Amino acid sequence: MYTLRPYQQDSVNATLHYFRKSSEPAVLALSTGAGKSLIIAELARLARGRVLVLAHVKELVEQNHKKYESYDLNASIFSAGLGRKESDQQVVFASVQSIVNSLEQFTEQFSLLVIDECHRVPLDENSAYQRVIKHLKSNNSTLKILGLTATPYRLGLGWIYQYHTRGQVRSTEERFFRDCIFDLPIRFLLDEGFLTPPKLMDMAVLSYDFSAISPSKAGHYKESDLDGVIQKAKRATPLMIKQVVEQAKDRLGVMIFASTVSHAHEIMSYLSDENASLVIGDTPIDERDRIITAFKNQQIKYLVNVSVLTTGFDAPHVDLIAILRPTASLSLYQQIVGRGLRLSEGKKDCLVMEFAGNCYDLYQPELGEPKPNSESEMVTIPCPACQFNNNFWAKVDPAGFVIEHYGRQCQGYKLGEDGIRDICGYRFRAKICESCGEANDIAARRCGGCDHVLVDPDKKLREAMNLKDAMILKCVDMQLVATKNRFDKLQLTVSYFSEDNSEIKQVWQLSTVAQKKLFLRQFIQPHLIDRHRPFIESAPTKVIRNQHRLRHPDVVIAHKEGRFWKVRDKLFDLDFYQSES
Repeated sequence: MYTLRPYQQDSVNATLHYFRKSSEPAVLALSTGAGKSLIIAELARLARGRVLVLAHVKELVEQNHKKYESYDLNASIFSAGLGRKESDQQVVFASVQSIVNSLEQFTEQFSLLVIDECHRVPLDENSAYQRVIKHLKSNNSTLKILGLTATPYRLGLGWIYQYHTRGQVRSTEERFFRDCIFDLPIRFLLDEGFLTPPKLMDMAVLSYDFSAISPSKAGHYKESDLDGVIQKAKRATPLMIKQVVEQAKDRLGVMIFASTVSHAHEIMSYLSDENASLVIGDTPIDERDRIITAFKNQQIKYLVNVSVLTTGFDAPHVDLIAILRPTASLSLYQQIVGRGLRLSEGKKDCLVMEFAGNCYDLYQPELGEPKPNSESEMVTIPCPACQFNNNFWAKVDPAGFVIEHYGRQCQGYKLGEDGIRDICGYRFRAKICESCGEANDIAARRCGGCDHVLVDPDKKLREAMNLKDAMILKCVDMQLVATKNRFDKLQLTVSYFSEDNSEIKQVWQLSTVAQKKLFLRQFIQPHLIDRHRPFIESAPTKVIRNQHRLRHPDVVIAHKEGRFWKVRDKLFDLDFYQSES
């Protein structure tokens, strides 16, 4: 029988509270080593109806089942890999592949479905997970679905849920899980002594340079690209393994993460005199089980692997992690290091040897956007519209002041009394539609308000540079003056100035209602700094009085009409677009 840690009890309480009010699928985001198995066991113990606990590998099925039975309770196991297909008990621990091939055996109602490593659940209705879920829901439409994961963010997809319990929008696109109802960062576990502290050694002098190769959108590197980098540093690999062996003299268990299969075999050749074994995707199941069991029993000291032991692997005695592979994912990096952070008797720390140049802060929360460059830092930016504190990447000067942040849209929302989420949606950067004035995401191709085609500013600039009758002015200042036209009607004259005092003028007629609407849409909206506050003034003197709320463009493009230059385009945030391209 185990006693729950305070945060584990809090996560159980959060789950019970949520499912009393909602039947939407929810997520518990728990860092590696948080003890998901105990939380699952407690929830299964408290459930009134039947419970199904799903996992994608037999090791997790067995681990979760073992924790549940530590409560002196009995549960079924339905897993071909474990040689058991039982479903008679109130709680069933199962592998998803075994269940999906035997759905006809599960005709009774389940009240709770728990999915371990739930980031593997896709939206594809033909997937094994979705077929199981559809079958269970056909027997009980109010089935509660809870997912647990240490990696709720996946490259190529993004966040696996839509809303965070602290009032944060993670995704505006459809996700299977709606809410993250409990989030436990790795920093908390380390600060509270629930994990072994990592001792990071950045092997910058002796390391692979993977900076010239790029991963796919899903975060995967081409094996040929990885092998190419390793071949160029062929002399370095034996020296790296020599350093690992030297540092491992007083260590109990060593895990080495290789880049490719051929790389792993090369590493094994340098460990021929050591007690080492290799696990890859093609390792036969019986052989893999034998190796992992021997490693957990400390009969094997060095365990080399290629992308197969990053999740669902529990060997608390591991106290040295050698990373010889790149990763584009902070979450995956934390998972790799997390293999060595579990508590174990006599273990004081875990040495992490970084040979692949992965520049991640282990304590850094996942931001949901790739790091723009190695110099970028995470900063907190309050939303001017709703005051929500957003975490964004940013350029920071030596004194710690933010030069520029890369945030696009406020992530905050507020929950109304009717349960409807009011998403703030304030855009820190926007592509303003020249037709209707709508503020769109800077990556949008069509306006969300009027479906007008939106063209990137850098593309407009390139096209203007190829025109013979175009004047391109790099704007450094803007001046507004109230004037009158030849009919003695009020108008606003806007002058754009360059560094050498070159000038382009733009005149806005403001006599009729139609003219005022056009002015507010095509001039005020693109220039407005604080778009969360309404700007309804159209009288020239009142506009000038509020000029502090207006920004000048980066570039003004004009073309010749007779003897005069007429403004054709105004480009904003040009530096940002060029840095993105």
